[in-house]
Formats: sequence, C-alpha cells, structure tokens
Amino acid sequence: MKNNEVFEGVVTPMVTPFDDKGAIDRCALRKLIDHLVSGGVKGIFLMGTTGEGASMTVEMQHELITLAVEYTAGRTAVLVHVADSCLERSIDLANFAAEAGVNYAVSALPYYFSLTQEEIFDYYTRLADAIKLPLFLYNIPAQTKMMMAPETVCRLASHPNIIGMKDSSGNGTYFNTLLATVKPAHPDFSIMVGPDEMLASTMAVGGNGGVNSGSNLFPELYVALYEACRKADKDRIMALQALVMKVSTDIYSPDGTPVSFMKGLKAALTSLGIISNCVLPPLHPAGAEVSAEIAVKTKEIQTELAGLL
Repeated sequence: MKNNEVFEGVVTPMVTPFDDKGAIDRCALRKLIDHLVSGGVKGIFLMGTTGEGASMTVEMQHELITLAVEYTAGRTAVLVHVADSCLERSIDLANFAAEAGVNYAVSALPYYFSLTQEEIFDYYTRLADAIKLPLFLYNIPAQTKMMMAPETVCRLASHPNIIGMKDSSGNGTYFNTLLATVKPAHPDFSIMVGPDEMLASTMAVGGNGGVNSGSNLFPELYVALYEACRKADKDRIMALQALVMKVSTDIYSPDGTPVSFMKGLKAALTSLGIISNCVLPPLHPAGAEVSAEIAVKTKEIQTELAGLL
C-alpha cells in the first residue's frame, strides 16, 4: 500500500464528547469535528488515550467510527485506534473501520503481557497482514509498559501495510535514535510525535508532524506551528511554541490527576461551548473550581493566539 508519499501534518487525537448519561453526544461531536476541520488538521484520530477508547464498549466504538466518517465527509482523514489485548478483536475493529470508510488504523501494543522484541514484531506483522487499512504503530510506554526498539520499528517499516508510527514516549533521545535508525532505509515511513511540547523540536531533526492533543482546543495553533517549522521561521516558531507551552501548563496541569491533560481539554472545550464536561467511568471530570480556572486560561490563550494568526 505504500506509495512513497509520506504522511505529514497535524493529526488531532480527538476527545470523545459524551452526555451526562454516558452516551456519545452527537451534536457536540459534529460541532467538534467542524471545529477541527476548519482549523486545518490533517486528520482526526479516534479512540486513543485522549478519546477514552479503552473505556468504550464495542458498540460505542462502532457508533463513533460511523458518525465520525459521516460527519467528516471526506474533509480530513480519519484514523482509528484498534489496540486490544486480543489480536482478533483488534483485527475485527480495524476491518469494521475499513468498511465504514476510515482511512488508517493505529495500534498500540496489547496491554497485560510484556512482550519480547520478536513478539512485538510478530504481533504487528500479524495485524498488518490481516487488516484492510494502512497501519500506524503507536509507541506509548506509559500505558503499555513496553518500548519498541528502533531496530524493531525498522524491520516493521519494511511491511507494505505499515506506513508510520506515533511516538508518545516523550523521550527525545529515543525519537532521534528512531529517525536515525529508520529513515535512511525507509524515507517514506512517517514518524510523528505525540507530546505537544515536542512538535517543533522533533520536526527540526526530521520528524513528520504531530498527533497533538492540544489541537482539539486550538487546531490553528498546532497547524501554524507545523507550517512555521516547515519554513524554518525561527521567530514564529518561538512565538507559537510559547503558546503551546501555555496549553501544557494552564490547561493540562491544573487538574493534577494522572490524565489531567484530557480532563483539562474537556473543561476547556466546555468553556468554548463545543462539548459538555463529561467523561466515562472510571474517570471523573475536572471539578468546578479547576474548570473555572481553566476557562479563564483558555480565553487568555485564545486572545493571544488571535494576535499571532
């Protein structure tokens, strides 16, 4: 499936809007997708960590996939996280997504068992062989407790159906090693970064863009930063990077829980009238006091961003 055209840009790991009964809020979902498309993102990524995919039933996952494809209507790419502890369930979800009209599958390693590098290679090979969608690897050791060795990624990059990788390790040395190991042999293999704060620094050494949570809130900010990096516009990079760091400190951090970044995003998006501040069990949303603080900070960043765009 590789066509020598590397996948590049900013992809939004989309939050999933829920109502207070725990159902997908369809009106908010349409509003959020329109917000992201108008912000210029390359794609939306469903059911990752930010999207609470691990908390959804299979029926809800199918509903979200179907609605997202309908609402995007080809205006941007749709990527779906298909990771599961069971290989067959991952294959089933990926093939449902393909039939629904999704463009790409993304898969982190299966949780629970720790795998050897050979087992990691075999797992992804089996998955890529069995599904109908081009596949992105997803390195997120905070959740899987495993790292993909750069040499393993390089071997997997030879598979015709494995086209790229999202690295959410937050480890700059690892990312640089990944580029140095994989890119010489596979220049069309897309290597994208997860942490927002690392978008500019990783693009400077050859990364292909980001799958950045903050683009849920301010898609124009991350797209503008990506474009500034492509043009090596140092002054603009510095100004935009300063706002990215404000998102990290003022939106992601106030809740203070292990997934405060997602809770902060939902509180901020609620303050903009795009979604409701609802999450699925076992999580709790950001509380009223923290949400009020985030709302103030969101408005401040929004005002500063308007002066840069």
